[in-house]
Amino acid sequence: MNPADYPTAWQHPPTRRAWILLMVKNVAGLIGWVGVWIALIALPVEQSLMLWIFIPYTIYGSWRLFVQVFGYFPNAMRKLRILRAYPWQVLREVPNGLNLYPNIVGDQYGWFEFPNPADRQQLLPLVVSNHLRVGWWHRRMAPRAKPQLKSQIETIWFAGDPRMIGLLAAPTPNGRMPRRFKILRQRLAGADHALTTEWGASAEDVERGHRAGFTPNTDPRKPKVEKTL
Repeated sequence: MNPADYPTAWQHPPTRRAWILLMVKNVAGLIGWVGVWIALIALPVEQSLMLWIFIPYTIYGSWRLFVQVFGYFPNAMRKLRILRAYPWQVLREVPNGLNLYPNIVGDQYGWFEFPNPADRQQLLPLVVSNHLRVGWWHRRMAPRAKPQLKSQIETIWFAGDPRMIGLLAAPTPNGRMPRRFKILRQRLAGADHALTTEWGASAEDVERGHRAGFTPNTDPRKPKVEKTL
């Protein structure tokens, strides 16, 4: 069952199962944080002990609930839009790094380079622009990462268009299902102009990108300079 054989990534059955499992974990996490809070209220413990347990948990749990509702759930829906718009590509040894890519506008937590669909000789960077659940990727992208860790991202699955937006995934050890979804975004300074000029995107390409959630970069901050971590 080659994931690249399907018209869109969402039509690949293991991918649908992986996304549903992601949502199940999100819902379970939400229920878990609320459930523990309710359980703490019901515990028959001394008031002084309750203060030491309940107040810190309420503060931290409230933050976790905020991240769950306004971070993980919307992020999962954005991933779904990309899966429904693009097919998977199975790629090997994709250039990547944790240093700040030159001329990127806005936040970045690592980058990958992919061939421009209109010119396969031209590599375009997509950046990880959100820090949520990025630690797994960072440990394998690090220059000093152990070979057994680096080998886990030698082959990656990519759904998207490097001129706009994409979704990255690492295959499971058996190579049948994606895991560790990460949204990648085009953040090069001047990308909006280059999209239909130097990068050769057609009107259909742009419309597809919009369906996947691509929006023009409006970040007013200056491009970041290259810096090695």
